[in-house]
Amino acid sequence: MIGIIIQARMGSTRLPGKVLKKIGPKTLLAHILYRLEFLKTSATLVVATGDSSTDNPVQRFCAENGVRCFRGSEANVLERYYLCAKQYGFSDVVRMTGDNPFPDIEELDRLIRLYKTSDADFCHSFKSLPIGVGAEIFSIAALARSYREGKAQHHVEHVDEYILEHPELFKTSELEVDKTKNRPDVRLTVDTDEDYRRACFIVGNARGEFVSTLEAIELCSHFA
Repeated sequence: MIGIIIQARMGSTRLPGKVLKKIGPKTLLAHILYRLEFLKTSATLVVATGDSSTDNPVQRFCAENGVRCFRGSEANVLERYYLCAKQYGFSDVVRMTGDNPFPDIEELDRLIRLYKTSDADFCHSFKSLPIGVGAEIFSIAALARSYREGKAQHHVEHVDEYILEHPELFKTSELEVDKTKNRPDVRLTVDTDEDYRRACFIVGNARGEFVSTLEAIELCSHFA
């Protein structure tokens, strides 16, 4: 069973509480959930947040919106992912983050298809798509090995670091995207106040509720 785990917590040095900040009429996290409704691949969705009281609002949001919520280590994100995946019995895990309001769902479906057909341990679409638009998927075996062997601080803070550092251990595939979306220079993530204002500008000036990657890229060129 494929699981989509969205890591989302309230703590952020540069932009505290960003996952529940409003971007237009929806919170950032609600934008992600809305877009995932258009995913054609069958998958189970879980929001994985921290276990500190500061993350209680994330759990309340999930309860109010009928979304599964898992709570685990605030600092050890690798452990949070592994224990979440084990609890729900996922065989494969799509990793998404709660600070990316514009994931490309069409490319996510393509990424999952590539993962299935390439017999890979790890697939991603980060290097070519705009920052914050791509995703990654890995097997539970790859996640379990990362959890067992990835002991460095950066391994536990970032779920994919051990896999990325050991290409000899994990068969990896990278999704190729159309050149019109090949814009790794464009920021569609929300990490700073400027990012947040850009996201609000995109939502406020989009032609419809669902903002495509191409429209978001075009609108970025008008943001000042």
